[in-house]
Amino acid sequence: MPSPVSTLPLHRRIVPPIYLLAALFGMLALHHTLPLARLEAPLLRWLGGIVMIGGVALSAAGAGTFRRAGTPVRPFEEATTLVTTGPYRWTRNPMYLGMLLVLAGTGIALASLTPLVVIPAFFLLIRNGFIRHEEAAMAECFGDQFTDYCGKVRRWI
Repeated sequence: MPSPVSTLPLHRRIVPPIYLLAALFGMLALHHTLPLARLEAPLLRWLGGIVMIGGVALSAAGAGTFRRAGTPVRPFEEATTLVTTGPYRWTRNPMYLGMLLVLAGTGIALASLTPLVVIPAFFLLIRNGFIRHEEAAMAECFGDQFTDYCGKVRRWI
């Protein structure tokens, strides 16, 4: 019997970390092939690295909180618990926010403007391709509890 994930359309079987990797490769390709306003500032590499590490830590904390709560981390799998602890006290999407921070840190570390065009594209993909669907499912599953949570905690920051 096929798993519920294998019956999803292809665009829903590709998980956000794969899109993150594609975005990172896209940023590197743009940086090397079409660098615009390249800056030479070693401090930017350090600052970018710190932002990237913070993004990885935030995503990992979000995933760990899901695992401890016993609810699936993978998008489009049915949630078993409304998680409101850990980083979910400050943002409804710490894993996605962490991915955006990884991209922002990469853009800062590369120190050229062209790679930064990838960040809004990734943001729109995540918001429209994942978050909107996930929030609709959470509202259906958890009703007023999810609505109350949304009233207290912002989607991003």
